[in-house]
Amino acid sequence: MYDAKEVIVTTGFEPFANFPVNPSWEAAKAFNNKDFGSFKVKAFQIPLVYKEVRPAIIRIIEVQMPKIIISLGQSYRPVISLEKVAINLADLTESSILYNCGTQPKDEVLEPNAPAAYFTTLPIEKILRELRKHYIPSEISFTAGTFGCNQLFFHTMHEIHSEGLNIPAGFIHVPCLPSQAVQLQNKGKGKIPSMELETMTEALEIAIQTTVETTKQ
Repeated sequence: MYDAKEVIVTTGFEPFANFPVNPSWEAAKAFNNKDFGSFKVKAFQIPLVYKEVRPAIIRIIEVQMPKIIISLGQSYRPVISLEKVAINLADLTESSILYNCGTQPKDEVLEPNAPAAYFTTLPIEKILRELRKHYIPSEISFTAGTFGCNQLFFHTMHEIHSEGLNIPAGFIHVPCLPSQAVQLQNKGKGKIPSMELETMTEALEIAIQTTVETTKQ
C-alpha cells in the first residue's frame, strides 16, 4: 500500500575511534518507520568518511524529499547539545581522532562557494524547554566542532539553502554511552560523562515531536 505520510529524516554516524557502537546511530535508528501523526521517520547511518558525508546527505535529501531533518552525533559532553550553528570548516589539526578513512583535514573549507556559517532551522529554544521539563540535561551549543558532525550539519544546511528547500533541519550532539565511558576509563582516559540510551531516545522523540508541532503552526 502506498504510504502518503511525509518523511522525517533522522541520521546517526557509524562507530569510530575503536568504539563498537555509536550512540547517535543507536538513537536515530530507534525511530525508523515510527509515525508522528502525518509523518513517518526514516533513519539513515552516515559514514564517517570525509569524502562520503556530503554525497550521503545529498542523496538522502534528493530521494526522501523530507519535511524535517534531525541529525545526531556523539560528543564527550555531559548533556544533550542542540547545535545552533554550522561553520564552513573542517580541521583536525590538533585532534587525536580522525575520520574512519584516516583523513585529517587541516583548515579546509567544506563548500568553496558557501557562506561562513548557517544557523539551525530547528526550534531549538522550544526543544530545550521541553527537554528540561522532562528533566533531561540539555543545552544550546554554539560550536558543533570541526569534525564529521559539523561537516554533516553544514552540508545539510548548504544543500537546503542552495536548492531553496523549506526543510527545518539541524544537529544534536548526544553524550557517550556508559559502556563507552568505561572503555575510555580502561584506557586511562579519566572520567568521561555518559548518558543512558533510553534518555537519548527520549530526547530525540521530544525533538521530533516539538519540531512537528512547530511545523504545523
